[in-house]
Amino acid sequence: MSRPLNLVVLGLSLSSSWGNGHATTYRALLKALAARGHDILFLERDVPWYAEHRDLAEPGFCRFALYPDLNGLESHRAAIAAADAVIVGSYVPDGIAVGDRVRDWAHGLCAFYDIDTPVTLARLQAGDCAYLARRQIAAYDLYLSFTGGPTLRLLEETYGAPAARALYCSVDRDAYPALERAARYDLSYLGTYSPDRQPTLERLLIEPARRAPDLRFCVAGPQYPDEIDWPENVTRIAHLPPDAHPEFYAASRYTLNVTRADMIRAGYSPSVRLFEAACIGTPIISDTWDGLDTILTPGSEILTADAPEDVLTILRLQPDAVRQRIGSAARARVLAHHSATRRAAELEGILHACVATRTSVHPMLKEEVGA
Repeated sequence: MSRPLNLVVLGLSLSSSWGNGHATTYRALLKALAARGHDILFLERDVPWYAEHRDLAEPGFCRFALYPDLNGLESHRAAIAAADAVIVGSYVPDGIAVGDRVRDWAHGLCAFYDIDTPVTLARLQAGDCAYLARRQIAAYDLYLSFTGGPTLRLLEETYGAPAARALYCSVDRDAYPALERAARYDLSYLGTYSPDRQPTLERLLIEPARRAPDLRFCVAGPQYPDEIDWPENVTRIAHLPPDAHPEFYAASRYTLNVTRADMIRAGYSPSVRLFEAACIGTPIISDTWDGLDTILTPGSEILTADAPEDVLTILRLQPDAVRQRIGSAARARVLAHHSATRRAAELEGILHACVATRTSVHPMLKEEVGA
């Protein structure tokens, strides 16, 4: 392992997993980075909707601080200036202003971690991205992208990113062990309501539930509109904290992976829920998108469906031995390639390489970053 780094991360949330997938992504990654000896400070904007739903107020793997507003960042200016690398995440409130301040204050590497890359690029095209300005992409030393594939070249060649690197989400294998539980649901789905995911959820879970009243379904996650017509055999759970996710997946014969429209268009955008379910050993039925086969192999590690009939065929006709074999194969693949330990090592390598490149271009920075 290379020398330990002093890192500052400004992200959407670490303390609350309510209504977002960022918190579990940061928790897994930062815990694994800390285990590799790195010193981390996470800065989170104190907002009321997360304050009401905090499920990790005091993380044990990093230093953590809330700041009330932009002016409140001033108290962390020295830490930002002293860091080997500062990472600003997507969807940070006032993210454009936060990014500008980080660029002004930091002496070390400045990176942007986009856990929503296709959504970000779509919003930049529309001119309504509140957390990143197009001019900032070239100003950050490193663009860490939730999305891989052709999007990385687009970021560098069209948007001017000095270095765009894939940093997929991951799963903490200790928090998501293989579990065997009696099945409560034939098909489940865990995710916050999103208008662009809802048609797929309707097609691949709600409609199958209507056609198969003898089967059991469940949708867990907040912010679903009251007007949705849920069939009687669909159980609704308003919110599941991360420590309840393993039991939820283990109690599902299959679970559904639904991808946002922008992510489908870009491809190569696996969700954290996909990795979590696979790590438990629960077989996954997914919509299809370019690059899925680079994450899990369709047919042997994951199943795909386009229509209600595809889902019902799987639920009714798939032999249980085949179901279990698919779940086990997915778990083995995710543990080998998408664990938080693996992802932390990847990020460590990326950061050290970028720091080395940056100091070779700017020799005066060598003393500042401890080279």
